[in-house]
Parts: sequence; structure tokens; C-alpha cells
Amino acid sequence: MTSRLRELIQQLGEAIHESVIESEQIAGVVQDIRKHGFDVLLMLEATIGLNELSAATQEESQEGSEAGAPGEFTQNDLHFLRSLRISVEGDHDEENDEK
Repeated sequence: MTSRLRELIQQLGEAIHESVIESEQIAGVVQDIRKHGFDVLLMLEATIGLNELSAATQEESQEGSEAGAPGEFTQNDLHFLRSLRISVEGDHDEENDEK
């Protein structure tokens, strides 16, 4: 793993952390819990998986991003999002096909 890739992964972790601590919804729920007499310790674990792309896949990805078109999610992407209980529009049928 290159130092640049490590730096990017660190930036991703920091961005996730910032998103959580700046969430008004999370802050509101934590505040409600404290009103009930409890202190809150919130620990989240994020797993970041990297799959090296083939040269052809990288070219397709770059072409899609240059055109501004959103890329399709891979099965790994969908699995990761499902593990976070995040649904993706149009993914319902694929999820049922896997079972």
C-alpha cells in the first residue's frame, strides 16, 4: 500500500468521523438519552475494503466519472451498504435473487 493510499484512507476515516459528530440527528438522540440520566459513549467501527481494479475497469471508471455519469455499484459495494443497513434503489430484486 502506497503512502498516498494510506493518506486517502486516513482522510476517508476523518470524513466519516466528521459526518457522525456533525449529525444533528445523532446529537439530538444523544441529548435525549442524557435527559433520561445516562451518559453516552458512542463507538463505531468502520471497515474499509479495497479491491484493486483491473486496467479495463479503471478506464471504464474514469470514463464514467469524466462524463459525470454515476457508476454502478459492484456486488461488494452492495454487500457493504447492506451491512450498514443502507438500501440502494433498484437493489431489492438483486438481493432476492441471491437467496
